[in-house]
Amino acid sequence: MATDSGADLRIPQDLLPEDGRFGCGPSKVPATAVDRLAEVAPHLLGTSHRQPPVKQLVARLRSGLTELFSLPDGYEVALGNGGASLFWDLAALCLIERRSQHLAFGEFSSKFAQIVQSAPHLAAPEVIEGAAGTCPRPHVNVDVDAYCLTHNETSTGVQSEVARIGLPGQLVLVDGTSAAGGLPLDASSFDAYYFSPQKCFAADGGLWVALLSPAAIERAARLKSASRWIPSSLDLSLALQNSRQDQTYNTPAVATLFLFVQQLEWILEQGGLRWATARCRQTASIVYGWADRAPYATPFVPNPDQRSQVVATVDLAPEVPAGEVSKVLRRNGIVDIDGYRKLGRNQLRIGMFPAIEPEDAARLTHAIDWVAARIGVANQI
Repeated sequence: MATDSGADLRIPQDLLPEDGRFGCGPSKVPATAVDRLAEVAPHLLGTSHRQPPVKQLVARLRSGLTELFSLPDGYEVALGNGGASLFWDLAALCLIERRSQHLAFGEFSSKFAQIVQSAPHLAAPEVIEGAAGTCPRPHVNVDVDAYCLTHNETSTGVQSEVARIGLPGQLVLVDGTSAAGGLPLDASSFDAYYFSPQKCFAADGGLWVALLSPAAIERAARLKSASRWIPSSLDLSLALQNSRQDQTYNTPAVATLFLFVQQLEWILEQGGLRWATARCRQTASIVYGWADRAPYATPFVPNPDQRSQVVATVDLAPEVPAGEVSKVLRRNGIVDIDGYRKLGRNQLRIGMFPAIEPEDAARLTHAIDWVAARIGVANQI
């Protein structure tokens, strides 16, 4: 068994994917979308976001998302600048009235709970914690007015089922950042489903989108009319008011809007959410199938039903250093499969969003095997 340092390893061309981007956000942006952006750039980029060319983009975005997620009557699409992490601050001001319940089972689900814990105008939240790689379950609590769930924990590769919970008057708020467009979703199960476009929607970050039920819209309006101070940049009612006019409150990244719309309409053309979730499931079966077979790899999430079909986390044996594998792959054009840094495991994390070709995912696993056989000491490889 060879034990090369990996510095000069060159993976055979027939093992390399056509596109080596497997990041979990920012994710792969299809070259066709970039080409189209270049074509329209002279008439779109550098123009006012309150004029027809950009407003038409926002209208296509809102209409397309309504179609993709089959939003019921009365649900609306709002958007604004700042990304999904900003939406946590916004939700703490505009959607949580007094106290919330949070499921915390990874970096991002825990961050929202921490924001609410530090909010001086809210009571201490109920936080239900789960170990990394698992997902706890919510329970009905008459003392909360919002349940804060995470559809897909990007840091650990755990997905959960989004289901309506609670009593009348209690909202269900769902972080769908890495799930939206890649996991099944029933719109009747939530009041606010929010996400950013740099995952399944193959664009850049810096934008948040929220799918809002009438109850969430009413809650935001009522809290705004009360004595609570809400800055304009975090005012959900103001964001919705602008969204209804097909614009954002302040200037958006127009290129991000364009790329977002390109990926959204491509998914709709292929067959919509059912097609996208099936494609991600196919890619996931390739990656997890490899992890189950490879003698040096193990899926990190022990429960197969909770293994994400958009973000795979795979532990490697100690003899196969994940950091070295990632370095060799990067030198060969395969990028961004490093494990989440704060998890601190000998692990790879692989994006499996709709833009990823399943065949490229298969080639990725072959490339990992080739590298592992040359830098590891597991003689059975």
